[in-house]
Amino acid sequence: MKFFVDNWYLFVLALASGSMLLVPALRGASFGGLTAANAVLLINREKAVLIDVCGADEFAAGHAGGAKNVPLDELEARLPSVVKNKAVPVVMVCASGGRAARAAVIARKLGYEKAQVLAGGLKSWKEAGLPVEKA
Repeated sequence: MKFFVDNWYLFVLALASGSMLLVPALRGASFGGLTAANAVLLINREKAVLIDVCGADEFAAGHAGGAKNVPLDELEARLPSVVKNKAVPVVMVCASGGRAARAAVIARKLGYEKAQVLAGGLKSWKEAGLPVEKA
């Protein structure tokens, strides 16, 4: 017991460093955590569909290559006509990831169990050097 009392600062340091490692992992998991590289693998291997949930103006200004535009406010009505096969993975994209996270919840509610979010949104797509198209 004397060891614990004399070296309390080592235990505080260990807890602090452990929490610094854990917090970023938990943040990534809450938004789906799909990196741009993993999204490309999903598209290539499982024929995943990229759905950009930005508005028409944002989509026209720049979007991930091959993405289909279904604005968030129209998602519930239009997603079933854009992606007919609910077994196919769906990757939701927006500018930063916030709207895409809401879109993934809606898609799962519609029966798209493999709906995921591109962590970091279009920004992370661009940073990975992946193609961006303009309409």
